[in-house]
Amino acid sequence: MTPVLRTERLLLDPYTPEDEEAFVALFQDTRVSRWMGDGPTTEAEDRALFGRVFTKVYAEDLFDVWAVRRDGRLVGHAEIKRTDEVDGHEIIYALAPGAWGSGLGTEIAEAVVAYGFDALGLTEVHATVAATNTASLALLARIGFAHVRDVREDDGSTTRVLTRHRTPADA
Repeated sequence: MTPVLRTERLLLDPYTPEDEEAFVALFQDTRVSRWMGDGPTTEAEDRALFGRVFTKVYAEDLFDVWAVRRDGRLVGHAEIKRTDEVDGHEIIYALAPGAWGSGLGTEIAEAVVAYGFDALGLTEVHATVAATNTASLALLARIGFAHVRDVREDDGSTTRVLTRHRTPADA
């Protein structure tokens, strides 16, 4: 079961059915969704994705996925999951544009990485980021991720694969 994580300003906890509208609003915001998966999807697809969080991810304990809240409001999304694309565990995070530029993305990423190292016992954590997503690339570099390789996508774009190795400071 996905545990509750806390940072200085954020609560990362499992989604509840009442989060559906805020989840869909976050994923429908093209400033956010352009960086997620294969990019923007329909509202129906995002509602179906939200449903699968409960019927598949939580029900089958597939991986950890969190609603990110600040002062009780949903402001983001976070995950850590095993993926063959990086042959390891990848962190995924998204933050509503109204919360950009205040260090909350760093708090989310740090909390999920720490969870991966501490609770899951990982020795390394990965992230895949569009090469044009300079804000996320800078954030990950600041918290110790290093560029490992580039993946050329079918549409001609480039995805950067970054890795952070566990260090004694992470213990």
